[in-house]
Amino acid sequence: MAPTSTPQTPFGRVLTAMVTPFAADGELDLDGAQRLAAHLVDAGNDGLIVNGTTGESPTTSDAEKARLVRAVVEAVGDRAFVVAGAGTNDTRHSLELARAAADAGAHGLLAVTPYYNKPPQEGLYRHFTAVADATDLPVMLYDIPGRSGVPINTETIVRLAEHPRIVANKDAKGDLGRASWAIATSGLAWYSGDDMLNLPLLSVGAVGFVSVVGHLVAPELRAMLEAHLSGDVAKATEIHQKLLPVFTGMFRTQGVITTKAALMSQGLPAGPLRLPLVELTEEEAAQLHRDLTAGGVQLTPADSTAP
Repeated sequence: MAPTSTPQTPFGRVLTAMVTPFAADGELDLDGAQRLAAHLVDAGNDGLIVNGTTGESPTTSDAEKARLVRAVVEAVGDRAFVVAGAGTNDTRHSLELARAAADAGAHGLLAVTPYYNKPPQEGLYRHFTAVADATDLPVMLYDIPGRSGVPINTETIVRLAEHPRIVANKDAKGDLGRASWAIATSGLAWYSGDDMLNLPLLSVGAVGFVSVVGHLVAPELRAMLEAHLSGDVAKATEIHQKLLPVFTGMFRTQGVITTKAALMSQGLPAGPLRLPLVELTEEEAAQLHRDLTAGGVQLTPADSTAP
């Protein structure tokens, strides 16, 4: 059974878009995924996104996606929301993934804007509506024009919010003005999908985060959120500023690459990347270490034999 949700926070407040651990041979590491999921929930995450971009969803098969959802639900589904990425640029394929995620026990779906084919707003509306109609699960839209090529316009978000199962939006648009209008007019639960803008988005009405840095600093994210909710703006700002090197360092290159490097340095399950993603260079790894250390993240030295 999933944790109790509310209309204001249908998936909790602090969620991490989880990497997908692979074994040394590149195959899915389900045991590692369960251990990582438990670690992340223990650290303070209310929920996990699996099979998102940070989970290397472009390079995992449909069967692997279903197996991963089932494993993570088994590990933490009684104490955290497990939201499965089901969005592609093919509506029929997205419906198949949505139904498979529901069958595997997911508590919700994350549906990204169809990418590369650049549909018009009516196409986006019909696509997201079809995904929401495919199962009984609540849906979080994912608006990320930097990857998809097209934004979900505010008017389209408002239309989509009329669907009873479209309950939230993950905002990686990077536009606080548009976010302000969309939050005010749609009534959707708003989640920051851009770690650098976590605190600014709270200030205009967001309810929480879908984070990448939550792999490393979930307690700090929760403390910042709670300070904001309690009206302690100075404390929230202090935490935000302390985390700036982490926000910066984790996105100097592709976020999956840095996240897996950081997790492995802490002895946590991550494993190799699948092409076309590649490991950090020595220089990039050294810079990441400096950035994370500056933000207060404790890392095991690269030459350590600690487990």
